[in-house]
Amino acid sequence: MTTAPLPIGLGVRSRFLDVPGRLVDLLPDDHNPLAWLRHGDGLVGWGEVARIATRGPGRFAEADAWWRSFAKHLDVRDEVGVPGTGPVAFASFTFTDDSPGSVLVVPRVLVGRRGGISWITEFADGDGRSAVQAVTPVRPTGTLRFADGRLPVGRYRLAVAEAVRRMQAGELDKAALAHDLLAISDAPLDPRFLLGGLVTRYPTCWSYSVDGLVGATPELLVRRTDGTVSSRVLAGTIWPGEGDDLPGQLLGSAKDRHEHALAVDSLAAALRPLCTELHVPETPSVIALPNVSHLASDVRGTLDPAAPAPLLQLAAAVHPTAAVGGTPRDAALDLIAELEGMDRGRYAGPVGWVDGDGDGELGIALRCAQLDGPVARLFAGCGIVADSDPDSEVREADAKMVAVRDALEAGN
Repeated sequence: MTTAPLPIGLGVRSRFLDVPGRLVDLLPDDHNPLAWLRHGDGLVGWGEVARIATRGPGRFAEADAWWRSFAKHLDVRDEVGVPGTGPVAFASFTFTDDSPGSVLVVPRVLVGRRGGISWITEFADGDGRSAVQAVTPVRPTGTLRFADGRLPVGRYRLAVAEAVRRMQAGELDKAALAHDLLAISDAPLDPRFLLGGLVTRYPTCWSYSVDGLVGATPELLVRRTDGTVSSRVLAGTIWPGEGDDLPGQLLGSAKDRHEHALAVDSLAAALRPLCTELHVPETPSVIALPNVSHLASDVRGTLDPAAPAPLLQLAAAVHPTAAVGGTPRDAALDLIAELEGMDRGRYAGPVGWVDGDGDGELGIALRCAQLDGPVARLFAGCGIVADSDPDSEVREADAKMVAVRDALEAGN
């Protein structure tokens, strides 16, 4: 675990602010813009007051303990009093325990909007100075060339086929396999360009940017608000070109309904010990995005009031769900490590924000790219079950990758 040194005499103030335009357009040319946006609301931040970097099976607990201690010692003036005001940290965790790179980042300046109310939160040192920055024009991506990542499409197809073989032999029920693709520019990529493109094209998704990981996820891992917990589980996918009645086909697909049920059951089993009541829909609905449609279930619960788990503890309990890991969990994770043969980094890990009360939102880092100078590493994956078809799963992964590819190339 590593942490940045904390300033002395640190205070934080949230006050009302009129923000007429898009929040994403407020981000300066910062190497690490921070964002969590949906339907025009959300949070954007820049500058850095403090951070923790952690890894291992205890990474959620370490981050939670550090954040509680940090928030406890702040001098807080919150004049707004809605979720997302006061001290906030942006979070992004790795998919596996062993992978490095899990972080909490506390922005020096944060601007938020929720339900028609907007505000600014600023950290200042002992003399009261703040750190608002001027906004410079967003740099377009320019010409891109694509190259194989660590798991090219051909090997991904073989990995899917091998996973299907093992499931048909009864070794496990499901595994979510992914592959990657490199997009390479002639100049360093501007995270704001990709983020802005995703915000424009996928307003119903949660668009995010944390420590160079930029994406737009349709799947909410866990939200904690005033003693309640909620989650949106996605599993089962169809895309344009597969027929006319896409929602009907998806709801009528035994393969997709089975895959979805495994994901919902795994989430519910993880949350139930932490809740006094939990509502799990009997049947899924369908959400439609420009590139794909998914089966979706919204799970809601009431946390045990005797010991209400904070957001990061909830994340530790539910990650990884069967939607991005598999069933049984340990067997699926072993299979993923063996067949993918790559470090996913923070792809398919929890991403979002947490406040000083332990409330906040974490999505699953899907439809994303890890930016590193002129290189973007894109990811896409699919849930594999015994009757999956390798060629179909390759097409599904390609359809999911369209979101980031289009936003990288066309932007806003």
